[in-house]
Formats: sequence, C-alpha cells, structure tokens
Amino acid sequence: MSSRKEEKERLRREREEAERAAKASEARRKRLAAVGGGLALVVAVGAIGFLALSGGDDGDGGGASNASSEFPIPAEKITDLDAAAKAAGCKVQEFESEGRNHTPDDVEYKTNPPTSGNHDPTAAQDGVYPEPPDVEQSVHALEHGRVNVQYKAGSPERTIGQLETLVAEEVRGTSGYHTLLFENQTNMDAVVAATSWTRSITCPSLNDAVFDAIRAFREKAIAGEWESDIPEPIP
Repeated sequence: MSSRKEEKERLRREREEAERAAKASEARRKRLAAVGGGLALVVAVGAIGFLALSGGDDGDGGGASNASSEFPIPAEKITDLDAAAKAAGCKVQEFESEGRNHTPDDVEYKTNPPTSGNHDPTAAQDGVYPEPPDVEQSVHALEHGRVNVQYKAGSPERTIGQLETLVAEEVRGTSGYHTLLFENQTNMDAVVAATSWTRSITCPSLNDAVFDAIRAFREKAIAGEWESDIPEPIP
C-alpha cells in the first residue's frame, strides 16, 4: 500500500510540474506572438494572395474539423449516436453504478474501461495528459460530469494526435469542455474508448466514423440528455 501511495504522490508531483511548464510555455508563446505580430500580418497577407492566385483548396471536398492541425480529422457527418456507432463498428453500453465512495485504496472495477465505482478523493482535471492520471482519479472525474476519452497503450502518434484534435473541438463554446484525454491505464481491449458516468463507447479500430461516434457520445454526456444521470456535477 505504501508503494502505491508513493506512486500516486509521484504522479501528482509530475502533473503539477507539467501544469507549471505548460503555463510558462503559454506565457512565452504570448510574448513571442506580441513581438512577432507585425511580421505575422505581412506573412498572412502574402499567403492570402498566394491562395487567391493558386485557386484555394485542393478541391477534394472532404473538409476537416481542424484543417490547421498537424493531425486533421474528418468533418462531422453523422450526429446520431446509434447511427455513428454502427458506422464506426463501436459499441455503446450502459451499466449499473458500482458506487461512488471516496477511498485511498486501489479499486477493482467491473467494466473496462471503468465507468463508475469508488474512487480517489481527488478528481483528475480536464485536459490532455502526456501520462495517464491515476485510474481512481479519472473515475472521480466521471462523477463530476466529465468524459474520459482514452486510447490503447502503445497507440501510434497519429492516433493520439487525431484524438487531441477531436477533444479540442468546442462544446458549449469551449474547446475541450469537460473532457480528459489520456492513455488507458486498465489494459482495455478497445483501440479507442470514451466513458461517462455508467456509460461507455468502445471501438475496436480507429476509422473516420469513430470521430463522429465520440462526438455524439460526448454531446449526450455533457451537453445533452444524460446530464441528469451525473451524481455530482461540477461546472
């Protein structure tokens, strides 16, 4: 038990350090943006002129939700969850609650990935995690109305990058609203999955339709009809 607690403390310190580094990086980016604003405007004007002369896009008609991303993804085509899940080959499931008490101990969950159950007193916060949060803390996040989007351990960079693009999309006018993205910590079979309190969508592969399926799942979970099922919603 002591080693487990030490590991949790190590992970907490690493997350705090990562948050501090991210804030410092963002502050530096803003300073550089202010200094380089004039140059950026000149470059942008030149780019617009080039696009006008070259005819704009490549005409493939596909579109993407974030064309400027290093890992763009397809634009939304299917908004209905059941239809999107079917097209993607994903499974949507609802489960009975496994409880919601706080505990410092390790917890064995009945679903994989976990969808409810006793959990750590500290909830994992919204955001993209370079290292997965403690599983009991990620379950606590579900109790607060979050959606955990996760990918199988060892996933390729492209998969992770495309999921980052996906979770950055706006819900309720906010990028990444009430969403966590991390590598799965429970050895799940699914290649990609998303969970909310007592619900999951699991996908055996990543294809274009998966992005719509996770979009629709997140919409229902944090901006739709499942909100009333959240036991302890936190804005």
